[in-house]
Amino acid sequence: MSLTSIAKRSLAAIAAGAALISVAACGASNSSTSNSADAQNADSGTINVVTSINQWGSVAKDLGGDLVDVTAIMTSTNVEAHDYEPTSQDVAKFGKANVAVVNGADYDSWASKAAEGTKATLVDAAQAGGIEEGGNPHVWFSSKVRGATADAITAAYVQAQPDNKAKFEELNKAWHTKSDALESKIKDASATLKGKPYAATESVAWYLADDLGMTDATPAGYAKASANESEPSPADLKEYTDTLASGSIKLLVVNSQEASATTDQITNAAKKVSVPIVELTEQMPKEYDNLLDWMGALVDDFAGALR
Repeated sequence: MSLTSIAKRSLAAIAAGAALISVAACGASNSSTSNSADAQNADSGTINVVTSINQWGSVAKDLGGDLVDVTAIMTSTNVEAHDYEPTSQDVAKFGKANVAVVNGADYDSWASKAAEGTKATLVDAAQAGGIEEGGNPHVWFSSKVRGATADAITAAYVQAQPDNKAKFEELNKAWHTKSDALESKIKDASATLKGKPYAATESVAWYLADDLGMTDATPAGYAKASANESEPSPADLKEYTDTLASGSIKLLVVNSQEASATTDQITNAAKKVSVPIVELTEQMPKEYDNLLDWMGALVDDFAGALR
């Protein structure tokens, strides 16, 4: 992440705090009425679900069917959750939710803060999957986290509407059946990809590459700078481009949402020596309305690049 992104992230945290204060001031007088109405809605109608990002929103919808009304705050690949500056309307949506789904691992701290103190049952994907604060936050790329989060969402739905437990369990089973098909695709692809060294401009898809059995060969100096959210040194960049030129890296993974002069230099170096490139985004692209379908397409991209 660039230094500009770090500054944006600080501003996003300030904006989230300001939005929370604004909502609290405006909504204090009628909060008990609103909470009562929302609780009744969850018991007798649809469960109001708010998610920070669209990929978890798609999972929430798949697991709830017509028993849930899902709103995802972030739906665009033009900005990542690290940099997002929530509006007071965004924060207010969490106040009306029966279930809130956040990514966690400090990826969308603005959403976690917005959900705090509300009546919503909170599902934290990273926490559900055993990823601690400070770990790689791009957890939707992880098979383990996807499954654990799906089960946590189902548990939250059953808590909200116990009478519909059988229906939620049926939807959960259907989701896991589709997830199992994705796992089979990952296993098949790993037969080709296992042990293959790759490098990345950011560790966005680390979990997916790990599930595929690939080896992260991103030069250490660059990887450390990226993990510390600082700019790599000229020596780090030279090491990266020299490693690409040596032919030891078989695939380059590029996060197109964080394109910069630095990533352009790395991408151009890869193209010069015909290293295959897989470009991806952090947010789920608009052409997909399902996290599992998106992951399946990325598995195809990884496998296809090294055929």
